[in-house]
Amino acid sequence: MAWMDALPQAVLLTRAGLVTRVNASAVRLWGVPQERASGRPVLEVVRRHTLETLLERGGELELEVTGRTLRCTATRSGEHTALIVEDITEHRRREAELREATAVLSHEFRTPVAALRGVLEALEYDMPRDLSQNFVRQGLQETERLARLVEDLAVGFRPTRARTLPLAEAFTRAERLLSAELHARGAAVTFGADHLVRADPDKLLQVLLNLIENALKYGPAGPGTTIEVVTAERGTWVEVSVLDRGTPIPDTENLFRAHTRGRAATGQGSGMGLYIVRSIVQGWGGQAWAERRGDANAFCFTLPGVGGLGL
Repeated sequence: MAWMDALPQAVLLTRAGLVTRVNASAVRLWGVPQERASGRPVLEVVRRHTLETLLERGGELELEVTGRTLRCTATRSGEHTALIVEDITEHRRREAELREATAVLSHEFRTPVAALRGVLEALEYDMPRDLSQNFVRQGLQETERLARLVEDLAVGFRPTRARTLPLAEAFTRAERLLSAELHARGAAVTFGADHLVRADPDKLLQVLLNLIENALKYGPAGPGTTIEVVTAERGTWVEVSVLDRGTPIPDTENLFRAHTRGRAATGQGSGMGLYIVRSIVQGWGGQAWAERRGDANAFCFTLPGVGGLGL
């Protein structure tokens, strides 16, 4: 029976309700050596009525035990039974990571897909050549962004294409992509002073879009609404804050968790926007948080600065 001791799964064999054999993995799991387990009732070894019942009935179940997930399978042949227990904690962790990655990608794909839809709808109509070429350039830019997101499936979500750029470049892209939504809401967005920063341009854009869209959705609505994007130097870092005049938000820290939405949130939403913001910002070593500033909610993040603009 030496082959049983080589198995990574815990194996327990019984006859007429009494244990006849436990392998090495079972000894490690239940802490009962073979000489003590042999001839004892099953319950005295496994110490769980759930597993005793599973052996009596046969079948499969999953158990959470001290932070581990165990898949338990029981088979019966006459008065002989076998219980096989496999630790699938790592497998479940990877499944959870895959679900999270899928949610992140789904959220990040929405903006370029919406932008491409707008470009294609605009190109259905006759317009001056220079205007149509401008739409085509926008479409190509968003197509390239989609291609980079697809590459992220293989290389992960941490920024990998950092370069030095003025914040104004990201502000201009964000304002252009949000122009239709701003117009539909009768809202406006203002941007603070420019700074040179070091970041992945697409990731920085995603952070800005998420925060500004968040302010548009959950801040005060109606014509005349203004979202402020404020910038400030913080030593070697640059702080960017998106301000809206919404009602105070309790427990802002929880908003940055995956699949979490504010109590006042309405409509559909993945609850991933602020989680993505914090994940991206932490990837370049910065911080992301929310706070109350006077009569405004401020959603803030930091990114590496590069000193004076010299412009």
